[in-house]
Formats: sequence, structure tokens, C-alpha cells
Amino acid sequence: MPFEANAYDQVGRACWYGPRLHGRTTASGEIFNQNRLTAAHQSLPFGTRARVTNLDNGKSVQVKINDRGPHVGNCSIDISRAAARRLDMIKDGNARVRIQAAGR
Repeated sequence: MPFEANAYDQVGRACWYGPRLHGRTTASGEIFNQNRLTAAHQSLPFGTRARVTNLDNGKSVQVKINDRGPHVGNCSIDISRAAARRLDMIKDGNARVRIQAAGR
């Protein structure tokens, strides 16, 4: 199914989370797996598919919202380690991103 980014469009910061929470239950009830393409967001509904684009290098990844957060700093979205790897932001820990979501 093609991605349609019309419903939600925001520029902010992405942070990533992984090893410390791997295997724990997310706010949606799913088990967090740092190797899957998932994310935490404060308001997007669980199950929403969102495209996150690193504005510094143009790389993007599609993630599924399955948790609530971020709970620290000035981040707009927390992405899994796998998603952060695709955006090439593991080392920096955060990046300026565009978040586009279309629904479930």
C-alpha cells in the first residue's frame, strides 16, 4: 500500500531507544522489540504508520506507532534502534526530522 502523507506533518527532533526497554510492554500492549521499525509518539494513534525523514541526510523510514513518548528532552518522537539505524543517527542519538503520518 503506498504511503500517503497528508494527515499529519511535523518537523521536530527524533531520539531513539532500544536495549534498556527491549522486551518490555509498550503503552499499546505490544512487546517492544528494538529490531522492529516502531516508534513512540505523544498523540498519534497506535497503529499509525509514519514516515520519519532525517533532514540532515535525507534518509527516511516508515515506522508503526506502538508506544507513548518521548518522555525526555525536546524530542517529538522516539524511534526504535532499527529505525535509527536506517536514518543513520545511532551515533548522534538524535536528529532533526520530518514526521508524516497518514493513518493505519
